[in-house]
Amino acid sequence: MGANTQSMIFTIYGDYIRHYGNKIWVGSLIRLMKEFGHNEQGVRVAVSRMVKQGWIQSEKQGNKSFYFLTGRGVNRIEEAAKRIFKLNPHEWDGKWRILMYTIPEEKRSVRDELRKELLWSGFGSFSNSCWISPNNLEKEVQSLINKYEISEYVDFFVSDYKGPKENESLVEKSWPLEEIEKKYEEFINTYSKQFVIHQSIISRGEMSDAQCFVERTKLVHEYRKFLFIDPGLPRELLPPMWDGNHAASLFSQYYKILAEPASRFFESVFEADNDLRRKDDSYDATDHPLIL
Repeated sequence: MGANTQSMIFTIYGDYIRHYGNKIWVGSLIRLMKEFGHNEQGVRVAVSRMVKQGWIQSEKQGNKSFYFLTGRGVNRIEEAAKRIFKLNPHEWDGKWRILMYTIPEEKRSVRDELRKELLWSGFGSFSNSCWISPNNLEKEVQSLINKYEISEYVDFFVSDYKGPKENESLVEKSWPLEEIEKKYEEFINTYSKQFVIHQSIISRGEMSDAQCFVERTKLVHEYRKFLFIDPGLPRELLPPMWDGNHAASLFSQYYKILAEPASRFFESVFEADNDLRRKDDSYDATDHPLIL
């Protein structure tokens, strides 16, 4: 339950709170999380765990505790949003990024953390201690090297593949594309049915703002899981009928019908206890890059 509570809080920060100054009173967060059946104690435990992990920080105002995203939290959420709300695969520059490391056994925990970060960034495990990606991740790699202080253990290359096989064979070796495709199929099966049902309920005006808030948050929460498994490969390296494209377009349409009422509900909870003037004026719930 704990990890689930924490990852739901992340979703709420990413999809709502970041547009309102990145900061929220813990009481408001508890009220929002109650909509999903999470209790106060669970929320407080998850929040203090997120503080320990360096994602959020607390600030006292009078006798109230407010929590805001740290620089690291903002970066992670901005990167996630950029990837979640990207509708089409990008074009490839034809280069492979290769990260090789030999991290000693006594630094095993660093190695484990690094592996998690590399997977999150979209690197694939080509062979033992050798990770590859066709995406331009130079900045991310540099910041990981700095963060874990491992410059003496790593080598990083940007290179061309000269065969003897095709580029696609590197993809097959480094990522389980079939498994990822299956997960996208499941997402499409579940959410295309729900989308049709909710579309008709909303058009009849029979869905409350609170229900839309719950459904939009769940939708983003489920779709966000693909960030951990889909490396976001460029168009040229994907199968021709890639289900990730269909899932992205379903997500976009579904999000659009829930966005406005969901934001209304969030604002009604938020404005009771927080300074709403911090809202990012350029923000419009229906105006994400992917929602055309």
